[in-house]
Amino acid sequence: MRVRKKPWAAQYIKDHADQIVTDPETQLGHWQDRFPSEQPLQVEIGIGKGQFIVEMARQHPDINFLGIEIQESVIATALRKLVESGLANVQLVETDGANVDTLFAPAEVDQLFLNFSDPWPKKRHAKRRLTSPNFLSHYQNVLKKNGRIQFKTDNRGLFEYSLMSFNHFGLEFDRVWLDLHNSDGNVGNVQTEYEEKFSSKGPIYELIAHFK
Repeated sequence: MRVRKKPWAAQYIKDHADQIVTDPETQLGHWQDRFPSEQPLQVEIGIGKGQFIVEMARQHPDINFLGIEIQESVIATALRKLVESGLANVQLVETDGANVDTLFAPAEVDQLFLNFSDPWPKKRHAKRRLTSPNFLSHYQNVLKKNGRIQFKTDNRGLFEYSLMSFNHFGLEFDRVWLDLHNSDGNVGNVQTEYEEKFSSKGPIYELIAHFK
């Protein structure tokens, strides 16, 4: 989907460099320096307008959060939301989340969130899916031992593919929900903007897994 360019975005990002990173390669192995205190580090790849990552930070002040998004206009909206929140335990990163293994040192991350990623439905594009084996190997490199991946989608095909991909890669499932919003797993569930808008049209699928 094409995102409308926001003329104010670039300057707004520049004006709030204390809360957003545009040169992530300089932070490799030192992400904790961006926060007031060292705490478990959890990362969302593809934050959209930032509702999920900001609310997670609000509910979990004992965790540091990083939100990654490549589109300037989108992350600028998330940044505005962050600035207005006044939260200190969340930082944003303007970059391609597909390069996650180049952004973090080995075992630097405690948990990854993949929320409503592009399903890339055509078979020839399977390698682009963020739950494909290639990406799982990157996640394994940056996650700590027993570090978890939490994945949500409304796309049944992508969910089925992801179940098989995780299983074949050797991950251990902590929980799997076929209809998250009508299950016990919905207690404490923090929704994304997309999730709020489209959950009435069908079930939300979720799985949480970790590398053995």
